[in-house]
Amino acid sequence: MAKSSINKYTALNYDVDPVFHAAGKPDPKIGVLLANLGTPDAPTTSALRRYLREFLSDPRVIEIPRLAWMFILHGIILRVRPKKSAKLYQSVWTSEGSPLLVISKQQQQAIQEQLGSGYSVKLGMRYGNPSIASGLRELQKEGVRKIIVLPLYPQYAAPTTGSSFDAVTKELTRWRWVPEMHFINNYCDEPLYVEALANSVREYIEKNGKPQKIIFSYHGTPKRNLELGDPYYCLCIKTTRLAAEKLGLDKNDYIASFQSRFGYAEWLKPYTDETLKNLPAEGIKNIAILSPAFSADCLETLEELAVENRHTFMEAGGESYHYIAALNDRPDHIMALAELIKAKS
Repeated sequence: MAKSSINKYTALNYDVDPVFHAAGKPDPKIGVLLANLGTPDAPTTSALRRYLREFLSDPRVIEIPRLAWMFILHGIILRVRPKKSAKLYQSVWTSEGSPLLVISKQQQQAIQEQLGSGYSVKLGMRYGNPSIASGLRELQKEGVRKIIVLPLYPQYAAPTTGSSFDAVTKELTRWRWVPEMHFINNYCDEPLYVEALANSVREYIEKNGKPQKIIFSYHGTPKRNLELGDPYYCLCIKTTRLAAEKLGLDKNDYIASFQSRFGYAEWLKPYTDETLKNLPAEGIKNIAILSPAFSADCLETLEELAVENRHTFMEAGGESYHYIAALNDRPDHIMALAELIKAKS
């Protein structure tokens, strides 16, 4: 074909909005989507009902026959639990909103600053707002051609990380031009993450002295999940071991346990609340507790661990109970997450 003919066809100027086509951008940014579980829009019964309906309808979260579960969910749970949960959320709600959302936005901003102008960092919640789909669409509008998805769960679990993957892929099925994707499904053994976790405990000990026991309390899952092949339990134990080694702890200095069980089935053991009830009778009356499964403080840490479980321990005869905050937007945590993203870029 003659040169003039090539120019004739390649010079065609179609009426296409270049915002959706990275070819129209000389150097498109790398997109980053930070994902977390989510939060209700308000600490009210109606908002909790919407949030719990979405959350508890996810087959990754509740793995029992759908027809039976839908009857239980709509006939019993959504009639009773929203009001109770609303009161708990009211106890931790801030003037800026839900602690999880407020801290997640702080993490988003800090990671954006750490990564610089070559990246565009968005936030998406698996349940509630802003959604994972909305975060991805923001990146699509910016014309990114590579997206790194980082669910902020250090230890992979099907109901959390796996469900986030489901939400990402569901949204991408609607896209004609799917970008290059990298999905980070676990970072519990990343050295900088382990260092940040150890630093948070080390700082507590330097300020308050070494407790008799340090409790690493992880969000629980049904034991059946482990039996079906979910690696979450193993990754929690690995996290505990790595942090303990970094801190130079003896095996008698710490315990790994599991909190927040729901329903009547057996969940991962030992249970945090039962552990706390039993420790004072064993002469352990001075403890510190943290939850490495949570990258940001939320209802399960600020209310369940910091308040409810403290009451359980003190009522059983405990004398000193301290909650060590989640890593939140600590500089060492932000650096760990930013370096993890860079390594996948």
